[in-house]
This record gives sequence, structure tokens and C-alpha cells, in this order.
Amino acid sequence: MADNRKRAPRGGKQAASGSRPIRRNDRAAASKGQRDRTQAARLQRDRSRDAVQAPKGEFIEGRRAAAEALRTGFPVKCALIAEGGERDAALSRLIDDLNAAGVRIKYVPRAQLDALSSHGAHQGIALEVGNFPYADVADILGRAGDGPALVVVLDHVTDDGNFGAIVRSAEVVGAAGVIIANKRAAGVTVGSYKTSAGAVMHLPIAQVPNIARALDDLKVAGFWVGGASEHAEGSCWDAPFEGRVALVMGSEGDGISRLVLEKCDFLTKLPQRGMTESLNVAQATTALCFEWLRRNAGELMGEE
Repeated sequence: MADNRKRAPRGGKQAASGSRPIRRNDRAAASKGQRDRTQAARLQRDRSRDAVQAPKGEFIEGRRAAAEALRTGFPVKCALIAEGGERDAALSRLIDDLNAAGVRIKYVPRAQLDALSSHGAHQGIALEVGNFPYADVADILGRAGDGPALVVVLDHVTDDGNFGAIVRSAEVVGAAGVIIANKRAAGVTVGSYKTSAGAVMHLPIAQVPNIARALDDLKVAGFWVGGASEHAEGSCWDAPFEGRVALVMGSEGDGISRLVLEKCDFLTKLPQRGMTESLNVAQATTALCFEWLRRNAGELMGEE
């Protein structure tokens, strides 16, 4: 007698209520569909982020730099505050100070601050300050006075972070100013405001078309020009750092150029015991600035 019982489909159990069984290729298709949807969502987020335009202009970012700008009376055009920032206690105090100073405040999406930020550390605030007011060499010489003084001269240092760190060190030791080239060199930007911790607002920074000619002006004013070079024979401990010194630091890749080297009265380097090739230009400048301060501390700070 014929067997009239229905058999379950091969490859799986009988599907309930007449639905077809879930096959392996169906699961693969579902997984691929999920991946496609995830990728599409990621692309949409990327397009939305890229669509945010960074505001035009020069900005100071970060709470400490903003507070320093207000404290020193640095000219501020406008303050950009992340939406919802007024609910942050520290930022709220800054907003009160901005209002007291009569600075126009604009609340913007955080993504807009992200777009203008150099290091992603704006902390919910950026101040539009316009073009930086560079000084002249004459302004630096006026600040130097007649006694011991330090001027840091950068021969085409190009990294904003290095430049900001150098300005900070120069300001801390009481340098009269910093001289930089007006082309192919780092200048005062959003990044250097941040890395200098606001020091660019306290120290004259002169942009010049010709570093060698600026060194001639410093020599006329009684400065002894010393260049930092790994090829120097003596270390900074033996260098003539007393009195009025123009400290020349070369670029990250090439060091001091030949024309500028010819203007140096002496070359010096840091003593070294370890195996690492050298410090970077910002670290080396900091060490040499403090060696100058140590030599002149008695006269500058009234120490015995």
C-alpha cells in the first residue's frame, strides 16, 4: 500500500504554518544586508561631518587660552560657544567674563568647533581674534633695554607645535622676543595659540623677510649671536651666554642655513650621554633658554 504521509523538506525541519524553512543562504543574505545598512549609515555620518564648514578667520581655542586673552585685553571679535555650553560651570564663568567684556557670543554646533580646531581640544570655546599683530625687530630691541637680554631667532621652524612650545619657553624665561621668517615658517595660528598656552599674547613676535639681516640689527644693538648646531665643538655649559644673546635655532629638517650660520659669533650644543640622536628643536630651545637664564639670574632676578 502506498505511503501517503508528507515528508519534511530536506535540509531542515517542517516549517510551521506553511512558511518555508530558514536556509543558510538566507542567513547570509540577512547578514550582508545588515552590513550594507551599517556601511551606508557610516557614509552618511561622514558626509554630514564633511559638510560642516570651518568658520573663516583666526581663532584662539580652549578655555585657558580664551581666559588669558580676556585677562590681557587681547582684541576679540567674537566668541563661538558650543551649544549647551552654558550648562558647564567652568564654561559658564567664561561666558560671564565675555559678556562683561562686551564680546559678542554666538552659540554653534559642536561639530563647527571640531572643524576649526587644530587639535580637537577646543573645550567648547573658540575666540575669533583676527590677524595676529606681529611686532617689529625695533619693538623687541625696545623691550630688551640695555642689560642682559635674550632674543630667540627661528631659522624656518615649520611645525606649529614646535613654534608654540618655543614661544612658551622664551616667555617663561623672560626673553625680549622671538624673530621668525615671514615665509616657509610656522607663525601664530590656532595651533600655536594652544601649544604656547597663551604665551604668544605676552611676547613680541617679529616676522622678517631676511633672518640674516635681522641678526645684523641685533649685533648693532650689542647682541652676541649663538647658533645651536650638532656640529658645534663645545657645549652650552662653556658657551658665552652671559649678557645679551640672540639664540638661533634651525629648522626641523635642515638646521641652520649656511647664510645664517655665517652670521653666528659662536656655535653651541647640548651635552649628551644617552643613545638617542638628539632632542627636537622645541626641547633643545627650552634647555638653552634656561641655560641663558641660569647664567644671568644674578643680575636679572637679584640672586647672589
